[in-house]
Amino acid sequence: MFRVTREIEFCYGHRLLNYEGKCRYLHGHNGLAVIAIEGPELDDRGMLVDFSDIKSAVSTWIDQNLDHRMLLHRDDPVVGLLQDMGEPVYLLDRNPTAENIARLIFEESAKLQLSVPIVEVKLWETPKCFATFRPD
Repeated sequence: MFRVTREIEFCYGHRLLNYEGKCRYLHGHNGLAVIAIEGPELDDRGMLVDFSDIKSAVSTWIDQNLDHRMLLHRDDPVVGLLQDMGEPVYLLDRNPTAENIARLIFEESAKLQLSVPIVEVKLWETPKCFATFRPD
């Protein structure tokens, strides 16, 4: 089995609902999504998938939807205020934890037209903390 990964950097803000720590306040991160793709065979170039294909598909989605946006639960009371101010927001049905953002990137990336499946997404929220999502 072959595995390739591509790192995609982006900036985002969020806050967590039902949380007692500092992350209950609006704050930002320099995130790093690590996209892992696996497959049993290489193409005629000797590649599982071209790294640039991962970048163009997944990076484009992240740039258009998550980069420099506030990622918030759709029930967060600040959503209306931020939208009224013209601030870019991305609304989730779940609390925007690192775990749920990794799952979101996985689920949206799986819809893209890549020749082999994405098997795992890691989201580095800080240089020392990351969450991983992979389906069962």
